[in-house]
Amino acid sequence: MIDFRYHLVSLISVFLALAVGIILGAGPLQGAIGETLTEQVDALRAERTELRTELDATQSALDGDERYIQAVGTQLVTGSLQDTRVAVVQLGEIPEDIHEGVLNQLDTAGANVVSESVLTEVWTDSAEESSRETVAEGLRASLGAAAPEGDDSSATLGAALALALTGSEGGGGEAVRSSQAVDLEAQLERFGFIEPGDEQTAPAQALVLLVGSAGQPQATAEGATEETEPTPDVWTAVTRAAQDVSGAAVLAGPTDEAGDTVQAVRDDEEIAAEVTTVSGVDRLVGRTNVPLAVAARLDGVVGQYGLEEDATAVLPPVG
Repeated sequence: MIDFRYHLVSLISVFLALAVGIILGAGPLQGAIGETLTEQVDALRAERTELRTELDATQSALDGDERYIQAVGTQLVTGSLQDTRVAVVQLGEIPEDIHEGVLNQLDTAGANVVSESVLTEVWTDSAEESSRETVAEGLRASLGAAAPEGDDSSATLGAALALALTGSEGGGGEAVRSSQAVDLEAQLERFGFIEPGDEQTAPAQALVLLVGSAGQPQATAEGATEETEPTPDVWTAVTRAAQDVSGAAVLAGPTDEAGDTVQAVRDDEEIAAEVTTVSGVDRLVGRTNVPLAVAARLDGVVGQYGLEEDATAVLPPVG
C-alpha cells in the first residue's frame, strides 16, 4: 500500500517545481522569453507586410493585363460578325455576368442577336425522361432530313431546337423564318422545353450555346441549395445536333473541369472534329474568344479555344 509519506513527498515535489518555475520566469528567464516573443511578433509583422506588398504588385499587374486584353480584344472583335444573325441559347441556368459578358462581346463584334432562349430543366430532369421521349418521337417525323440517326431523344430535341432557330424560307431579299421553324419553336415552348426571349423574326446563321459548370448548386423548393448532377451527355447530344443542323454552333462554358460539357466534347475526338468549344468565359479572355470562334466556324474552321493544355489554340484565327 502507498502510505501518507508518499503523497506528501509528491505534493512537496509539485510545489517545488511550481516555485522554481515562478522564480525563473520572474527572474533570469523573463527577459529572454519576452525578447523571443517580441522577435517572433516582429518577424510575423514583417512577413505580413512583405506578402501584402507582393499581393498588391500582383493585383496591379493583373489589372494591367485585364486592361490590355480589353483593348486588344476590342480591336480584334470589332466588326468580326458584322450583321451576322446569331442565336444565343442557355443550356440551363447561366450566371448573369457570363451571359451579359458574352452578349457584350457579340454586340462589339457587330452581330445581330436574333434570339435569346433558355433550355429548362425538362431536358435533364430524370422524372421527365418519358415526356422527352414522347415529344421527341412526335417531332422526329417533322424534322425530315434534319432528323439525327438513332433514337436519342436529346439529339432529336436538339435538332428540333436548331431548326427552330435557323430554319428559313424564300430566296433573295430579307431572310425569313420558315413556318416549320416557327411551329417547332411553338411546340418546344408548349411542352416546357424552352423559355424564349423576345419574338424571333429572322433565322439565325450561327448558334452560341452557353453552358454552366458541372454540379452547379441550385435552389430547392425549401430554399436550401443542393449540388446538381452533371449532365454532359444531354448537352453534348444537343450541341452535336445543333452543329449538324445549323452548320455553325459554338459551345462556350466557364470551365473545362472533368464532368462538364466543354470537357466532354473535347474528350470525344469524333465530336471535337465537328464542334467548336470556348472555355473560360467567366473571364474576359474567354468571352473575347466567343465571337472570334463563331466567325471562324462560319468560315469552316473548327477549334477548341482556351488556356488549357487540351485546347487547340489560345485564340481563334482572326480573318
